[in-house]
Amino acid sequence: MRICIVHNDYGIYSGEEAVVDQSAAVLRARGHDVAFFRRSSREIAQRRLGTIRAFFSGIANPASARQFARFLNAHRPDVVHIHNLYPLISPSILPVCRAMGVPVVMTIHNFRLICPWGLFMSPQGVCERCYGGEHWCFLLNCAGNRFKSLGYALRNVWARTRGLYKKHVSLYIALNHFQKGKLVQAGYPEDRIHVIPNMVDAAPAPNGHSALDRYVGFAGRLSEEKGIGVLFEAARCLPRVSFHLAGNGRNLAELGKSAPNNVRLLGHLHGEAFEDFFGGVRLLTFPSVCYEGFPTVLPQAMLRSKPVVCSRLGGLSEIVEDGRTGLLTEAGNPADLAEKIERLWSDPPQCHRMGAAGREKALRLYSADAWYVRTLECYQEILPQP
Repeated sequence: MRICIVHNDYGIYSGEEAVVDQSAAVLRARGHDVAFFRRSSREIAQRRLGTIRAFFSGIANPASARQFARFLNAHRPDVVHIHNLYPLISPSILPVCRAMGVPVVMTIHNFRLICPWGLFMSPQGVCERCYGGEHWCFLLNCAGNRFKSLGYALRNVWARTRGLYKKHVSLYIALNHFQKGKLVQAGYPEDRIHVIPNMVDAAPAPNGHSALDRYVGFAGRLSEEKGIGVLFEAARCLPRVSFHLAGNGRNLAELGKSAPNNVRLLGHLHGEAFEDFFGGVRLLTFPSVCYEGFPTVLPQAMLRSKPVVCSRLGGLSEIVEDGRTGLLTEAGNPADLAEKIERLWSDPPQCHRMGAAGREKALRLYSADAWYVRTLECYQEILPQP
């Protein structure tokens, strides 16, 4: 099968990019012809008036549509699989797919089809006002920048009022049932939304928990919506427990100044350094304060037999089973987070039991084979029948 993957990379390499790259590798390994139509938000800083251009290109980009039409003519894919279109590709390419008779699958990594900011989060916390209109993104300045907030709101208004997604996307892939429910609430057809969690690479089983499990780990973007402030407060409540945080943030130096003494910021890790990081983790924490799609670090930890303490928010409880593969905590509550971390930290046998249960679940549900079978079924469902 010939598959075209469409993705606008973010400014900083993220879990979403990793998922896109991994999906292409899995499809190619199973004999499919995969071609990328890809742009990067890093282009914005490299171009004159890049921010202003991105403002308009996110709303409509006729040049991108023409370029994509030439791409489709050259590659003749059977299926187009879209991940992210903003801000440089834009939904302007969707009518091109219909005009050329190519069905479209779209993986929904966040909530951007409903909430312009993509997180269902305003400066005041979890927010679903965008169900009542995208103008709330601008009024509440959800992006922290009026110009950006206006651009995000306008591009969603443009796509919604023209039905660009509902008319031209054949099938949607949600990462969890919570996300699917939000899409249905916004009027997307339930029978065209399939739930397929992201896959993660298999990891060898560790040789049990030992003295090497010397810290609480966190891996992900070091930003407010990930609950980093909450994690810092919880760490201050547990001065004898070490916390190691792997990941990048836009103001890493400033963040380091506000971190408690028992918190180490490691920066972005990959490959052997990432495995070494997990080797020292007794338990992973993920105190997000926003609705998440499918943070791959959670099943990555589970595959390595690490229990997880994460927020009871959105679809996270579909990954982490409270009392079985980890513990759930009230989002935004540092005292509750500290109590749950302390409970597992002081009980290594319980960590071992939960870690083993997590590994079994991850191998069963989040393998490359499981992802491939379900994704191929989606492709076959929308292909023209002979």
